[in-house]
Amino acid sequence: MAADNGHSIGLKAIRKLYGPHSVAVESLDLDIRAGEFFSLLGPSGCGKTTTLRMIAGFEVPTKGQVGVDGQDVTTLPAHARSMGMVFQNYALFPHMTVLQNVAFGLKMRRVPKADALERTQKALAQVELTGFESRYPGQLSGGQQQRVALARAIVISPKVLLCDEPLGALDKKLRAAMQFELKELQRALGVTLVYVTHDQEEALTMSDRIAVMNKGRIEQIGSPDEIYNRPATAFVSGFIGDSNLFDGVLESGPSGLSLKLDDGDVLPVGAGLQSRAGERVTLALRPEHLRFADAGMPATLKEANFLGASTLYKVETARQRALLIRVPAGTAVPDGADVHIAIRPEAAVLVRHTAG
Repeated sequence: MAADNGHSIGLKAIRKLYGPHSVAVESLDLDIRAGEFFSLLGPSGCGKTTTLRMIAGFEVPTKGQVGVDGQDVTTLPAHARSMGMVFQNYALFPHMTVLQNVAFGLKMRRVPKADALERTQKALAQVELTGFESRYPGQLSGGQQQRVALARAIVISPKVLLCDEPLGALDKKLRAAMQFELKELQRALGVTLVYVTHDQEEALTMSDRIAVMNKGRIEQIGSPDEIYNRPATAFVSGFIGDSNLFDGVLESGPSGLSLKLDDGDVLPVGAGLQSRAGERVTLALRPEHLRFADAGMPATLKEANFLGASTLYKVETARQRALLIRVPAGTAVPDGADVHIAIRPEAAVLVRHTAG
């Protein structure tokens, strides 16, 4: 990764209000490294797009500071920040050709025509649209329009590329293909890319690091592996994929710690858990860390969802607790069957509760 081609970005104590009582972003601190693919992930209304717009310069924080390479740019207008922007709806000019759309930013910057043409053709080649110069947006597929929007963003040679759910309008197969292409383009250019999405799989697939947002705040920042396998909060655990949450009090016994659940069931706990007997905690377990066994927690199978490589089962314990179990495809359990559930104690993660 050519990190020296990108800018580092820092947000300090950012607060954004819309009106006196509508808080969009609250107490947000964020450091994005030069040259990394960084995703802002969260549900609708969590503040991720507002955060992106403050980085871009389209919004000014009510409080706090936006920095680029250590310099304060909080009040610097968007056109002076050397950042490219790709929107969900692409925002292409329908009356302009592909060539004219891509060259528009250079024209506004008064780049000489010969230089602008060379840079425009290079940008189109980078997104594999050579030969499409004379077409209009209405003559292009959704994926081709997305590439035009990307070319228009990178033609100005930005050191930061900002993407606001740019793949949201594409079908699943094309979106998956474009995920790989966008990641490869970002690596080739070495730019810092800040990506807004509500799609968990997309963020996990593409990102170097992810900030999971909820109600205007950041719940956790980490690599995809950290976010998925070591969620810090109950919200992150539930938002990133499927999860089983267990509330109870830790107890000490001959075999080590166990968790006595509120409904009376008892779960074994891994030795690495950083808690002590007597503490009230919440543990999270991914469905793949539960399995059907000859002995364990009794349950009844309620539903089965075939997912291709795996099957996701929903079971109900004798105490009416709903649990999710993911097993490799080929494990067939009939609806209504009585089963026993075992867990991998070492996979249990201690999570805290937040406003989510």
